[in-house]
Amino acid sequence: MSTATPDELAQREEFERQHQLTVRQEIETFRERAQQFLAGEITEDQFRPFRLKHGIYGQRQSGVQMVRCKIPGGLLTARQMEQLARVAEEFGGGRGHLTTRQNIQYHFVPLARVSDLMHMLADAGLTNREACYNTVRNITTCTKAGIAHDEVFDVRPYAQRVAYALLRQELTGNLPRKFKIAFDGCAGGDCVMGPMNDVGLKAVIRDGRRGFRMVIGGGLGPLPMEAQLFSEFIPEERLLGWCEAVIRMFSKYGNRKNKNMARMKFVLRERGFAWVKAQIEKEYADILANGGIPWPELVPEGFGAYQSQPQPLGNGALLPVVNPHASGDAAYDAWLATNAEEQRQTGYAAVTIRVDQGNLTAAQLRGIAQLAATAGDGLVRVAINQNLLLAFVPLARLPRVYAALGAIDLAGSGAGQIEDIITCPGAYSCNLALTKTMNLGDALQATVRQYDDPRVKQLAIKASGCPNACGHHWIADIGFYGNARKVDGKEVPYYQMLLGGGFDQDGMLRFGLAVQSIPARLAPAAVARVLDHFIDNRLPEESFRAYVLRHKVETFRALTGEFAKPAEMFPEIYQDWGDEEAYSLKLGRGECAA
Repeated sequence: MSTATPDELAQREEFERQHQLTVRQEIETFRERAQQFLAGEITEDQFRPFRLKHGIYGQRQSGVQMVRCKIPGGLLTARQMEQLARVAEEFGGGRGHLTTRQNIQYHFVPLARVSDLMHMLADAGLTNREACYNTVRNITTCTKAGIAHDEVFDVRPYAQRVAYALLRQELTGNLPRKFKIAFDGCAGGDCVMGPMNDVGLKAVIRDGRRGFRMVIGGGLGPLPMEAQLFSEFIPEERLLGWCEAVIRMFSKYGNRKNKNMARMKFVLRERGFAWVKAQIEKEYADILANGGIPWPELVPEGFGAYQSQPQPLGNGALLPVVNPHASGDAAYDAWLATNAEEQRQTGYAAVTIRVDQGNLTAAQLRGIAQLAATAGDGLVRVAINQNLLLAFVPLARLPRVYAALGAIDLAGSGAGQIEDIITCPGAYSCNLALTKTMNLGDALQATVRQYDDPRVKQLAIKASGCPNACGHHWIADIGFYGNARKVDGKEVPYYQMLLGGGFDQDGMLRFGLAVQSIPARLAPAAVARVLDHFIDNRLPEESFRAYVLRHKVETFRALTGEFAKPAEMFPEIYQDWGDEEAYSLKLGRGECAA
């Protein structure tokens, strides 16, 4: 029951009215500009930045768009998930794709229909605004915020307000390049990979005060760089000001002439950390003296799954506990072992839904929405590994949840294990992609599923269709990114293989070591060769990264050499995975940095 006063209710009502007015006017402005473009009244170069700022990408297929919806903090209400199912049915050919930045995107949408799609999202409090382009992109948040056993404090309210504060600002709408922020509330691991963001924020309590450890300047792409420590403690009341100061510095000194060198990490490389830190401190002093972006007292209903009246939780502790190891159903027990985890709140479990490569049908989106509303806390959490998580599932309901997921073909076990492969869409739709990554993911999954070794199962595989790292290939135990070569005058799709990425024993994020390029059709065989060698040659308790470093890159080049340069070519080697025709390198104009 709400405890808000009449004045507070009136204030929220007016706030929501003004917010909706802004959003609807914005969508209609987009419709007008799209119609002008389709009528030939404005050029592609005039329309492109405007389109991208509203989260609408061009595809390699002419006449259709990829539409990206931001999910601030990776949090959705059940109603919003239901609406995403409707959007998939109405506009997305019955499908949606989860990204590694906690977004969902739809492909093959005609430009003339995009505005109607945007209105449908706005009906549920969702937006495309600044999901693309040189803006502050979707702010990511720890998937287990509010439920983790080692949580310092719940970072979701901070992520919601920072995301809303930075939306539709003059400062954040036309930066030199994209800018990424991530929040993590756990004392131990880092499920949002904060060090690969422009700003990574980790919850800290010092002398009874809440605050954040801030790192800056991380990023992947063709030239990856781990973020550097800016401050051990930013008090919560100064959080937005320091974030704004970093963005101001980047806006002033980021490279606006060469988009390939425009991320904030390049400012640190060129100017040095001490110089960058001094400029940020200068900007923060100006904010203190003259004001900056204000901290929002309210966020719109549904923004980052904000609910002024959240769904009651019930009492999981009063329900009988299910023995997770003695059901008599091997498939169910395997699912419990890998996909269900008791959370901090007694009697409840967090259930991870494994979504292969982030691809969901409308029926699956709708089924998950119903589960969230009836078996959880009314929320759906999107992870950067393209999976979903339902929290506050009473332990006694786990068999019913498993059965319901099975009915929509989402009861696969092995969440977070080697067969839970991460990929970007690749040449399925992207202008920059060289290879069809999702098809490779299917082939790799079939290969690694044959391994029962527990330590092999704990490894991660991630793949991108080009060097730009949307699939996070740099930070995987085994990573791949697409490239192409000519062999005997014919084009062949290849993948660069990387080994040993991820967090090391000290909790530091490390990038994989480049081994060599392998023809796409032989990449699964190369993975099997490496895994077999790992099983036969690892030391007791040795991590995969330590194993890779001990054997050195030369060992793995020799190990996979016969795949890199096959002695005999065969017809399929000239085809990408999933294709029946010969491979042909086709690139459009990239829009990530338009």
